[in-house]
Amino acid sequence: MSTAYLDTVKSFADVPITDAGVDTATFLEASQGLSKMFDLLGSTAFAVVQSDINGNIAKVRARYDAEPSKSATLEELVKNEQGEKKRTATEGLLWLLRGLSFTRLALQNSYDVKSEELNASFSKSYDSTLKKHHNFVVKGIFAVAMKACPYRATFYSKLYGETPAEVAEPQLGAWLAALKNITTRMDAFYEKGGYGKGF
Repeated sequence: MSTAYLDTVKSFADVPITDAGVDTATFLEASQGLSKMFDLLGSTAFAVVQSDINGNIAKVRARYDAEPSKSATLEELVKNEQGEKKRTATEGLLWLLRGLSFTRLALQNSYDVKSEELNASFSKSYDSTLKKHHNFVVKGIFAVAMKACPYRATFYSKLYGETPAEVAEPQLGAWLAALKNITTRMDAFYEKGGYGKGF
């Protein structure tokens, strides 16, 4: 029996958030799980999105591995990199959060409107998240990726496996809500501290 995809990865709902911030190690693990979800879309067109997310995860992980005591939370990691000439992890995390927001909103659109096909859900999400940050070439790559989305039924059959929809659907809802909470929190953190300037 095939299990639901979300049973095989770390959920964003399991990422601890304390007064100190979002737990870095668990967040990276959950982000890795989201990246693998693009495999379910079954199109090489999404390889560029997946590669981008993985590259940014690697940048944040490298910083975490190098300075674990100063990087326990995402907020601490960014603050402790501030005085340095190259803020590779700060930039990587910013772009990772953008990629996660794009994916979350696409899936949220699809989750909320059961009649909507994935290409419409992903296109709407792209227009309101990543598009403003991309140049003409990258916009073209994403346009191709949107058109290559599988049918909704195909994707959800892979996402849910043989888990009944009434069990898998609330699980996806909790995953999306937790991811939204993290990205909203981190967007506000970047905005307030001016940490995204120049990126």
